[in-house]
Amino acid sequence: MAEIGFYHLTRTDAHEALPVLLGRTLDSGRRAVIRCGKSEEAGALDIALWKVSDPVWLPHAATGGKYPDRQPIWITAGEDVPNGATFLFLLGATDTLTIDPFERVFDLFDGRDEVAVAAARRRWMALKAQGHTLAYWRQEAKGWTRAG
Repeated sequence: MAEIGFYHLTRTDAHEALPVLLGRTLDSGRRAVIRCGKSEEAGALDIALWKVSDPVWLPHAATGGKYPDRQPIWITAGEDVPNGATFLFLLGATDTLTIDPFERVFDLFDGRDEVAVAAARRRWMALKAQGHTLAYWRQEAKGWTRAG
């Protein structure tokens, strides 16, 4: 079963919250797949991550990019995992999730969007019923607070 963290964004968008989480992923020696809700979002995130230098530079590629099997971070709007990632980051997730074979899942959702919050609640309930280990993180003025 996967360990799944729900990340309730309250003051930034995912493009701002992701670099720290991805930096920690790379520091742990893991690879990541970022699954976006739409291909346009994947393209925008690809561009945004190339501009990140703090906390670390984030080497990555998106669907259609070169050498997908070598990429420590892969961005997609599909379910492809060409880099053998064990960490999955969900942005704009739908109610239907494929989280196998990942050991850890990060579900980031916009707390200022009632539709996104309601969808996150439905995913929480479904994943809990499947027996996954769940954690809820709320974005605060500085950092995150775990509640559950």
